[in-house]
Amino acid sequence: MTKGTKKPAARKIDTPPDSEEPGEEPHRAGRKGGGAKLGRSETVTVRLDPRLRYLAELVARKHRRTLSSFVEWALEQQINSAVLSQESTDAVRLVDEAESLWDPDEADRFAQLALMHPDLLTHQEQVLWKLIRQTPTLSNPKGSQVPLEHRESRDLHFRRLREHWDLFRHVAYGELLDSALDEVRRLPTLNENLEPIPEYLTGTAKRSK
Repeated sequence: MTKGTKKPAARKIDTPPDSEEPGEEPHRAGRKGGGAKLGRSETVTVRLDPRLRYLAELVARKHRRTLSSFVEWALEQQINSAVLSQESTDAVRLVDEAESLWDPDEADRFAQLALMHPDLLTHQEQVLWKLIRQTPTLSNPKGSQVPLEHRESRDLHFRRLREHWDLFRHVAYGELLDSALDEVRRLPTLNENLEPIPEYLTGTAKRSK
């Protein structure tokens, strides 16, 4: 590269994956009363080095795909082989838990990730989850009688969380004072009116192999 010649800037491509990235911060896309309802596909902007983009285009041509289609296909291949955790001798694969982790409601999606794989939460998501778990009116008082390893998965009231999801996000991310949650804390304590807990969260169903 001769003196004074600038390195080509990275170029952007837009790809339409079927779902949002698991690591997306929950406060970035929200809808009052339970989170965003996603459409058929979403656009994700990816910045690539010019060389990488060119080579990707060549591979896409080899597969008779557009660059956007090739990137989406490559992501699917990685997702199908990704391992979330290792339990004894069995690997817990993302593809096996995709149905359990995905939900069109942002609040449910976040809670299911927090319950099943808390190690995947970002720091800000951990703050939000702690705020939720410290709100007694979102929990079943009988949860204290459940074995510790299953307690959180059995007593969270998903419907009530959906109803106040935006409020929890705003407080957790410092956009509202903690006192904004007083209306939730004054709600009647839950009793028998809990939604049925999915089997994959109660431990009664075995994971797919």
